[in-house]
Amino acid sequence: AANFEQAKALIDRGVEADGSRPTGTAYLLSTSDTARNVRSTSYPLVRKLLKGRLQVSELKQDALRDAGDVFLYFIGARRVEGLDSLRFVPGAIADHLTSFGGALTSDSQMSALRWLEAGATGSYGTVAEPCNFPQKFPDPVLVSHYYLRGETLIEAYWKSVLMPGQGIFIGEPLAAPFSRQQAAR
Repeated sequence: AANFEQAKALIDRGVEADGSRPTGTAYLLSTSDTARNVRSTSYPLVRKLLKGRLQVSELKQDALRDAGDVFLYFIGARRVEGLDSLRFVPGAIADHLTSFGGALTSDSQMSALRWLEAGATGSYGTVAEPCNFPQKFPDPVLVSHYYLRGETLIEAYWKSVLMPGQGIFIGEPLAAPFSRQQAAR
């Protein structure tokens, strides 16, 4: 986070999410950026996995705007427009497949910090040019599966990236919206 207030808000979102079993929508955007849109081939599997558990909105557009129920947001884009018009559900995760999203202070591409500033609880970005190999980025099917199974944000994200050496996970790592233990408290 850029300052104490943002860090506290992030932690508060993670704590609020714990065991809350939130409703919301998984937004899966297929963009016109073919080099960064490589994960979109997995979107039908995400839809199947989440059926009956979360709403899924699979869109062919370059940005999402004016959504008030964002729980998952996956996109391939150098920069993501419209973040200021979105409302993220506590525990939400969002990321954009691009080369330097994890270079948190870089201006060449959108920093993954922008997701947290917009209200997401966790994100991921690469810190060095990884090429667009899907294995180097979060797999939407796996991260959704593990997160909705009750694992923490960091566990779900970590298990979804097969080659994590060029990336960084950011956010409130212990957020667990679907944790059975948290729900029992």
